[in-house]
Amino acid sequence: MTQLLIRTFVKDYQNKQDPAVRQRYGRLAGLVGVVCNVLLFAGKLTVGTLFGSIAITADAVNNLSDASSSVVSLIGFKLAAKGPDAEHPYGHARYEYLAGLAVSTMIMAIGLTLLKDSAAKVLHPEPVGFSLLTVAVLCASILVKIWMSFFNRRVGLAIESETLIATAADSRNDVISTSVVLLSAVLCNATGLDVIDGVMGVGVAAFILWSGWGLVRDTLSPLLGETPSPELVEELEKKVLSYPRVLGVHDLMVHDYGPGRQFASLHVEFPTEVDPLEAHDLIDNIERDVREEMHILLTIHYDPIVTSDARVGVLRARLNQEAKGIDPALSIHDLRLVPGPTHTNVLFDLVFPAGYTGDEKAVRQKLEDFVAGQDPAYICKIKVEQSYVAAPPAKKGEA
Repeated sequence: MTQLLIRTFVKDYQNKQDPAVRQRYGRLAGLVGVVCNVLLFAGKLTVGTLFGSIAITADAVNNLSDASSSVVSLIGFKLAAKGPDAEHPYGHARYEYLAGLAVSTMIMAIGLTLLKDSAAKVLHPEPVGFSLLTVAVLCASILVKIWMSFFNRRVGLAIESETLIATAADSRNDVISTSVVLLSAVLCNATGLDVIDGVMGVGVAAFILWSGWGLVRDTLSPLLGETPSPELVEELEKKVLSYPRVLGVHDLMVHDYGPGRQFASLHVEFPTEVDPLEAHDLIDNIERDVREEMHILLTIHYDPIVTSDARVGVLRARLNQEAKGIDPALSIHDLRLVPGPTHTNVLFDLVFPAGYTGDEKAVRQKLEDFVAGQDPAYICKIKVEQSYVAAPPAKKGEA
C-alpha cells in the first residue's frame, strides 16, 4: 500500500534529493495523515458521545490534534522547499523543524485540556455505555494507526525527515493509548466501576503530554544546534581519509540549516612534501565529491604535517596515547617542534569535548609533565580547543 501510494502520487519518486520531490513526499504524508485522522476522530467522537466515555472522547481529540499536526506539516514542507534568497542565503529548510515544533506545542496544549477533563471525571464518575460498536471502532483505529506508523516511518527514512519519523513515533504511541482506551471500555462494562474511565482518561492525557514533550525536545535540538550524528561523522571522515596523501582530519564542524541543507568544515593533514598546488587540487576534488555524493557543502582547511622528522612522529603518537589514557574523549593535533638555542617549544592543540566536566587545568599539567619527561629541553605550548562533534564511544578494553 505504501509503495503504491508513493508511485502513484510522488512524481519522480526515486530522486529523493530533489527539493521538489521531497516536498511531494511530505505533501503525500500530510494528506494521508489528515484523511486518516479526521475519519478516526469522527468515529471515536460519535462513539464517545453516544456512550458517555471521556476516555474515548479524549482519544478522539488526540486524533484531531494529529490531523492538525498533519496540516502544519504540509505547510512546513511547502515553506521548507523554498530556495535561498537574498535575505536567507542558506535556504528555508528549517521551516520543517519549526513545523515540528508547532505540532509538538499543539499536542502539549491538547494534553493539558484532556488531563483537566479526565481528572474531573475521576472526581465525579458518570455511567459509561458499552457496545460492540465501541470495540469495532477502537480496533479499527489501532489497525489504522499501526499502518500509519509504518507508512510515516518509511517515508521519513526515505527523505531523512525528522518530522515524519517523529510522526511515525506519535502514531505508534497512539496505538498504545487507544489500546488503553479499549481496555477501559471493557473493564467499565465488566466491573461496573465507572471511575475506571476517568482514570484511563488521565493516563491517556499523561501519555499525550509525555509524547508531546519528547517531540518538543526533538524538534528544538536541531534548531539550537545539535552535534552531528556519529554515523555522519564517521562517514564523512572515512570519505576524506580515503584520498591519497591524506594523513588525518580534525576540527570537524557541521551546521544544519534543515534537511538537505548541511554545511561542514574540517582540517585535512597533508605531508609537508606535497606540492601546495597538488594539495589544493585534491582538496577541490574532495569538496566536490562530498557535495555530489553526500549533499554536504564542505570547506577544507589545509594543514601541513612534518613527516621527515622522526622525533615529531614519535612524540605525536606518545602524546595521543597519553591524552587517551587520561580520558578517551581527549585528542591532540597540529603538533610542531620549534627548536631554539636553549630549549625546544612543543606546540600542539588539545581538544576537549563540549561540556567537558573534568579538570582541564589538571589535564594540561599532566601533558606538560609528560612532555618534559621526554626531553628536559622541551617546553609545552598548548592551545585548548573544543570539539563540535560527539566523542566516539570507548572500545572494549579502553579505559
